[in-house]
Amino acid sequence: MAGKRREYDEDDVRVRPGRSSRPRTRTRPRHSDAVDGFVIAVDRGRYTCVVEDDPTVTGAGPADGAGTVTAMRARELGRRSVVVGDRVALVGDTTGAPGALARIVRIADRRSVLRRTADDDETTAEGRLERVVVANADQLVIVSSLADPPPRTGFIDRCLVAAYDAGIEPLLCLTKSDLATPDGVLGYYAELDLRHVLVGPDSDLGELRRLLGGRVSVLVGHSGVGKSTLVNRLVPEADRAVGTVSAIGRGRHTSTSAVALRLPPVPEVRDHPGWIIDTPGIRSFGLAHVSAESLLHGFPDLVEGTVDCPPNCEHTPDEAECALDAWVAAGNADPRRLASYRRLLASRAGETE
Repeated sequence: MAGKRREYDEDDVRVRPGRSSRPRTRTRPRHSDAVDGFVIAVDRGRYTCVVEDDPTVTGAGPADGAGTVTAMRARELGRRSVVVGDRVALVGDTTGAPGALARIVRIADRRSVLRRTADDDETTAEGRLERVVVANADQLVIVSSLADPPPRTGFIDRCLVAAYDAGIEPLLCLTKSDLATPDGVLGYYAELDLRHVLVGPDSDLGELRRLLGGRVSVLVGHSGVGKSTLVNRLVPEADRAVGTVSAIGRGRHTSTSAVALRLPPVPEVRDHPGWIIDTPGIRSFGLAHVSAESLLHGFPDLVEGTVDCPPNCEHTPDEAECALDAWVAAGNADPRRLASYRRLLASRAGETE
């Protein structure tokens, strides 16, 4: 028996799995102790959040006694992006102490998403690069100066299309009202039920504060239109950089990143005073993410005129039976509005605008 050789079978062999083939559990922590937060700034992979101390607070933002927390994205979020305006769940060190770092483990469903692209044509690389400007905004404040630089209705039209597509209510804020009258711009939008407010260097901001109260409002506009100056008047402690306008009517980019700022309390506003999200000055607002059908909803004064159009009408100047020309000729809409709409259609088709 001593000289008998032992026979081995597969039960005697232990195979250690490689690192890449080790089974991983699909059970993920529930993070039941996570606290709610509101993202107010994003900077190179670090997210500044406001912690909601009062769980009963709804509407514009967290409670007034909230503090700021620096956080990073948890690996379990995958490729999901976190942007200013997001409601998130935070775990870890949420004290906000210097050097403390929390983790974002959940992103709440977004009520609205404001997007833009660098180009209108989705077949180009710039058109396919879709950027989320902000999340959960209630109102898009389109800031345009009446002079120096002059108002650009084409840019305002683009912002209106993006706002209607995102389900965000637009508000037109016309600055530098001491330099020019608003008659030309307001006449251009006379057929629209577009709210507007005039702002001058020494004008009272009571009406604007009332329109911002209880909401999350995102401010967009070209460089040099006075957006940063307006933000500093609304939130004096913001200290946003203010630039000058060049001799050719172009301003410098003074805001370099989007940031949410809590508005100070207003005595006559019973709701939460609200938040404003200041965005960097932009030169273009691409609409490649907006379908051709949805593009028309940015021109509500033209929608009714398409009722008599033939099926599958593209509403271009080449469409002989397009009813929009007759609609405008009858005085139902400004011809400039139709021209602007068709310029956007041509730009989407890759034609030079």
